Amino acid sequence: MKISALNDLTDPVACPLLVLKVGSALLVGTDGEPRGQWLSALVAEIAAARARGQQVIVVSSGAIALGARRLGMEKGGRGRLADAQAAASVGQIALAGLWAELFAGHGLIAAQILLTLDDLEDRRRYLNATATLGRLLAAGAVPVINENDSVATNEIRFGDNDRLAARVAQAAGANGVLLLSDIDGLYDRDPREAGAARVPLVRGITAEILAMATPGSSSGLGSGGMTSKLQAAEIAGLAGIALGIVDGRPEAPIGRALGEGSGTLFLPRGRKQARKAWLGGRMRMKGAVHIDAGAAKALAGGSSLLSAGVVEVTGQFRRGDVISVIGPKGETLARGLAEYDSGDCAKLVGHSTHRHAAILGYTPRSAIIHRDQMVLL
Repeated sequence: MKISALNDLTDPVACPLLVLKVGSALLVGTDGEPRGQWLSALVAEIAAARARGQQVIVVSSGAIALGARRLGMEKGGRGRLADAQAAASVGQIALAGLWAELFAGHGLIAAQILLTLDDLEDRRRYLNATATLGRLLAAGAVPVINENDSVATNEIRFGDNDRLAARVAQAAGANGVLLLSDIDGLYDRDPREAGAARVPLVRGITAEILAMATPGSSSGLGSGGMTSKLQAAEIAGLAGIALGIVDGRPEAPIGRALGEGSGTLFLPRGRKQARKAWLGGRMRMKGAVHIDAGAAKALAGGSSLLSAGVVEVTGQFRRGDVISVIGPKGETLARGLAEYDSGDCAKLVGHSTHRHAAILGYTPRSAIIHRDQMVLL
């Protein structure tokens, strides 16, 4: 059974494992304190999902907001990176304790995992996270995940928990992601404009869909916005994972949104192999190869990337690094693992495969990126 409607995200047959993202503005009130009644109702919904046989992973914001309140910091702790790191250090303890206490009331065990971007960009650490999540779920725990803001710098941050939720869903092999937001889905323009209409179903992230997004968070507490949610939908979709956005503000928001038929569902393109799902969700590239129209057509037909179709190499990368494949119009066509260092790759630009040995002075590899190590976007 495939996910085809938002209601399917709560069906344990269609969606055995759901990643649920909770934003700062929902979890923490304007006074900097947890919204206790709202949280209790949400945890009751999660407990009900567990009771009907569905596993749930929670991606929870709120550590910086909670810590800033306790430390008396201005701007919710987001004025400077150092403030955010300090606030997160205090808030992570409070946040973990809050979830643990609420789940314990339903006989469930909460488990905290703190992640940085590098934890999911590095293949070995990604697999370690996958193993940990799998073991926790098998043991009956509810993983509660947050970005490790106390150590993350601007260079190694997700920057929002929407994309983190999508990457966690990939790592855990989830079937769906549900983002609880301060808006009831994607609108065809700024929802504050007259005539704005909600888009209930999206099949693939296109330039037209991206143009509908409004950047930034209206609450001032969070770090995301509709743009980050669309990026999360794209990451999830590349791994064959459906993603929904619903209004998280009402009490018991999941049942309320699904009962009213509100929200937006982003359908995936089809399930991909685990390695290709990881490649598709990568957020940082080491470099890029730019290709001509002929090579672009060959890739679309399922071929590996050969040097004859490469017109330029940018960035510094080593064999095995993840790089982008840029088409003749400047669009990103694919991502994959480089078979050559950037220096050797540059030497091969425009040359056919039979020339490789003479150019490099060693037995060459068959492609710049092999099709088995590449995902088309």
